Amino acid sequence: MAERISTPSRTKQIIEENGFYFKKNFGQNFLIDSNILDNIAECAGVTKEDCVLEIGPGIGSLTQVLAEHAREVVAIEIDSNLIPILFKTLADYDNIEVRNQDILKTDIDAIIREKNNDRPIKVVANLPYYITTPIIMDLLENERKVDTITVMVQKEVAERMQAGPGDKEYGALSIAVQYYCDAHLDMIVQPSCFMPRPKVASAVITLKVLPERKIAAKDEELFFHLVKCAFGQRRKTLLNCLFNQGNLGFSKEEWTEILTSLGWDPRVRGEALSIEDFAKLTDAVFDAKQNQ
Repeated sequence: MAERISTPSRTKQIIEENGFYFKKNFGQNFLIDSNILDNIAECAGVTKEDCVLEIGPGIGSLTQVLAEHAREVVAIEIDSNLIPILFKTLADYDNIEVRNQDILKTDIDAIIREKNNDRPIKVVANLPYYITTPIIMDLLENERKVDTITVMVQKEVAERMQAGPGDKEYGALSIAVQYYCDAHLDMIVQPSCFMPRPKVASAVITLKVLPERKIAAKDEELFFHLVKCAFGQRRKTLLNCLFNQGNLGFSKEEWTEILTSLGWDPRVRGEALSIEDFAKLTDAVFDAKQNQ
C-alpha cells in the first residue's frame, strides 16, 4: 500500500513542492484525515466489482483510497494545475484514469458505457457548494446509470436533502432527492479535517438510487415543474406561486378550484406539502389540463 496522501504533513508537502495555490472559485478544500476517507469508501460500499466516478479529486487523497477498494476509478478534475500533481501522487496505481474536464460538461453516460459495460456505477465526490445541486440534479433527472451517490457537502446541504415538510431546509432539492433515492446521512466532518479549513461543517451523505419511484405521478415533468414553482418564491402562497410562475394557462380562480378540490386551503405554502401531496397536485393539474 502506497504512502497515504491525506496526512497533514504529506498534503502540505505536495502543495509546496508543486507550487499549488488554492482557488476559491473551485471551492478547493483537501481532506487530511485518513479515517474519514476510509469511512467514505465504506459508506459508498465500493468493492472490486465497482467502477467509481470521482468528481473533484484534488491532489488524489480520496482517489487513492477508492482505487484500493474499486476495480477502476475515473477521476474528473476541472483544475488543469492539479492534473500533473495527480499523475505524480497516483503514479503507483494502474486502475485510475484522470481526466481534465468540467463535470457539468462531461458525457457521464459515455463513461458508463465505456468503463462499465452500461452497468450502473458508483459516484463519489467531495463537492464544492456551488456545483452540488447542479451535479446531483443532473445525475438524477437525466437518469444516469448510477447505483449510489456518496458525496461530501456542506452540512446544511445534506440536511436539506433529508428535510421534510415544515422544515426550514425543505425545498425542491429535498423533494428531488427523496423522489429518486433513499438518503442516508453517514457522518458529520468538522472543518479541522480539511486544508484549508472551511468556515462550516461538512457532511457525507449517501443517496441510493431507487429502481422505481417512491410515488407515481401522471406526468413527471409536470411534477417537477410544479415543485419548482412552489418553492420559487417561498414567502408567497402556493396559489400565487402557481398563478405567477405556472405558465399552464389557468386563471387564479381555476388554480383556486384545483387546490380546493384536493381539500387544501388556497393559502397553503409549498413547504407544507409532502412529496405525496405534490403527486396529488400533479395529477389534479394533469386532469384539469385534459379538460381545458
